[in-house]
Amino acid sequence: MPAYRDNPFEHTNESRPSDLQDYYDTVPAPHRLSGNYSTSSLPTGASHPARNTEGFQGGIPLATGPFSSSNSATTSTPYQAIGSYNQPFTAESTDNLPAPAGGYRMADYGNTMSREGSNVMSNATEPKLETYGSRGGSTWMEPKAPKSNRRKWIVMSICLAVAGIIIIVVTVAVVVSNNHKKNSTLSTTSGSTSGTNSGSGTVQTNPHDPSSFTKDPKLHQSLYGIAYTPVGSQLPDCGNSLEAVIQDIQIMSQLTKRIRLYGADCNQSALVLEAIKQTKVDMTVWLGNYPIATDNNAAYQRQRDVIKQAIQTYGTDHIGGVTVGNEFMLNYVNANGATDANSAIGSTGAQILIADIQDTRQMLSSIGVSIPVGNADAGSYFNNQVLQAVDYGMANVHPWFANVSAQESAGWTADFFAQQDVAVANSLSNKPTMYIAETGWPTKSSDAGNANNGPSTASEANLQIFLDTFVCQANKNGTGYFFFEFCDEDWKDKQFGGVEGWWGLFNQNRTLKNVVIPNCQSP
Repeated sequence: MPAYRDNPFEHTNESRPSDLQDYYDTVPAPHRLSGNYSTSSLPTGASHPARNTEGFQGGIPLATGPFSSSNSATTSTPYQAIGSYNQPFTAESTDNLPAPAGGYRMADYGNTMSREGSNVMSNATEPKLETYGSRGGSTWMEPKAPKSNRRKWIVMSICLAVAGIIIIVVTVAVVVSNNHKKNSTLSTTSGSTSGTNSGSGTVQTNPHDPSSFTKDPKLHQSLYGIAYTPVGSQLPDCGNSLEAVIQDIQIMSQLTKRIRLYGADCNQSALVLEAIKQTKVDMTVWLGNYPIATDNNAAYQRQRDVIKQAIQTYGTDHIGGVTVGNEFMLNYVNANGATDANSAIGSTGAQILIADIQDTRQMLSSIGVSIPVGNADAGSYFNNQVLQAVDYGMANVHPWFANVSAQESAGWTADFFAQQDVAVANSLSNKPTMYIAETGWPTKSSDAGNANNGPSTASEANLQIFLDTFVCQANKNGTGYFFFEFCDEDWKDKQFGGVEGWWGLFNQNRTLKNVVIPNCQSP
């Protein structure tokens, strides 16, 4: 059975075209997945639209569009789980947004044990011997009738039945116990929502107030930003929840003041903004819309509408911008047999993306909002026409895919970003602000064949080297970057294998990997 791909433009290893610098990952980032604000040239004085208070549950839009529900609105509680959303979608627009490959919902385990057959006891009686001699004579020589074996068989049958029942009970108990353990590992309600590998980090001190949580001394607010996708944010399952996102925000707020999203499906925009509201942390989020070139714009329009709802509900105080597209040009150009994003083929793809960017601006204007609109792509696949249409660009710059060692990775990242992205943006009339949308280092591979990429080797030790050599120097240089990524995602490992599921600073249960977070102030 062929792999369930999340992007129609993905190539196999045999047909994969080379990047200009041979550094990008062909698996799209969101499925590879891949207050005191810094000074920015982007407009920040966004107006605040009137809050839409109709049709929301717990502050999360539910009543219209993809969030329709037959349930009546109820009083919000701090840890009200959002659950699954049956969002309308088309087959074409969701083929690239697969359900998690068994990562988030436990299967039901049926008891397959059965007992068949029974022992049939004979009812025939043995003949009784007459007395030896006359009827009135002595009976001492009369043989005693042999005792029936019926009692013995009955006892044995009862013992076997009891043993069978015990085996069934023990088997069921083991299955239930294993299910409970696995669920506890992935549970969003686990007490180990920590930021340390000891599992004793962030703890909410007041169960009714998400803003009251202890800080982990091993975490430092030294990262400019973090690339983030809430677990379970893929259609059609949508297994994310407000409770889980709150726990993520509590931890990430100790590392950074900024996060970026990739898409808007499964209500993730509203979930993140609600979590920021309830935790009362100083956090800005760049919302994302992940359009697909082959679905007649269905994915773009679906996400645009829920982004609009989220902005109308929460305002723009904690929104840094709306990013339209992630590696759209990389995928479009490669799918059409080209390598240059500024070629004729690239220009055709750019017009699709620019139309969505302009439509996003019109949507924001229609609700009285003025916030930056940008685009994210592989670092060497920006189209100049697209950059001229946006306020900012976000470049995915991964030293792992550049075949450089961990020791060289920070220098390579800085040089590539400056030459391929910043210099190009500065040559344009609008001079869009440029960020590094993704950079990081994988810590393991699911198979030995993908454990290294030339001198690039996946390990926690090499992640530590990249953290130590990149983070503080980038902060000092004033580089805006989003570290990839918050935590591992096992469903990506199951679907793609290799290093794809192992880019997190944290394990999936929110325990910090065996690394030390640099202690320097981010911009």
